[in-house]
Order: sequence, then structure tokens, then C-alpha cells
Amino acid sequence: MTLEVTLLLGMFVFILGGAFFGENGPLEVFKDSGPRLGARIEKHVTTGRGFKTRGAQNQWQAPQGPPPDGSLR
Repeated sequence: MTLEVTLLLGMFVFILGGAFFGENGPLEVFKDSGPRLGARIEKHVTTGRGFKTRGAQNQWQAPQGPPPDGSLR
């Protein structure tokens, strides 16, 4: 009885370990597709356009005051 349980447990661990840590496991799949997913998201996101505040679309406004002079105060 102990031998059968040990063999079944070993097979169970071997099969699940291969499923999680093999070439088709989630670790390898996300490692390979993560940069591709990031590039796809960046391609479809247009930063700074189409954002609305209370139903009105945001518009660019010139900043107040003079431009910076480049010195550290």
C-alpha cells in the first residue's frame, strides 16, 4: 500500500511539475510573451489624447510664469 501511494504521489508531482515548469508552462509562456504584450499595449495607447474631465475633453494650456532659466536654486 505504501509503495502504491509513493508511486502515485511521485507521478502526480512529476506531471504537475512538468506542466508548470516545462516549455508550455505559465512561467515560460509569460517570459516569452510579456515584452510582446507590452509593445502591443504601447501601440494601442495614445498618451495625452481623449482624456475627459467631467465630460469635457482636456485641452493643452501654456504654463503660467516665465520659462525656467536652468539654474538650481
